[in-house]
Amino acid sequence: MDENKLPENSGKKPVKPRTKDEKQKVLDRLKRIEGQVRGIQKMVEEDRYCVDILVQISAIDSALKQAGFSLMERHTKHCVSDAIKSGNGDESIEELMKVMKQFAK
Repeated sequence: MDENKLPENSGKKPVKPRTKDEKQKVLDRLKRIEGQVRGIQKMVEEDRYCVDILVQISAIDSALKQAGFSLMERHTKHCVSDAIKSGNGDESIEELMKVMKQFAK
């Protein structure tokens, strides 16, 4: 396995489970993104102008990055912070760095 590639599912659980509000915010954002993707599918079906479709794809890319950064921030504040405080931060920091590299691609 590529050393910079993260496993699809680590099987780990968050140190502090997400609150209902946190879950709902992420889910709402992902549902909006899903709607945007469906909108792009319709644009393609309707043979809309390429640039208009590309603008929408860019908006989705940005929305996904925002969702990812939100999750990354929470992970850092809870999971990574907890690992550092308990003296086990190296592995958690390495994992965070790998996901940040994947995110930056």
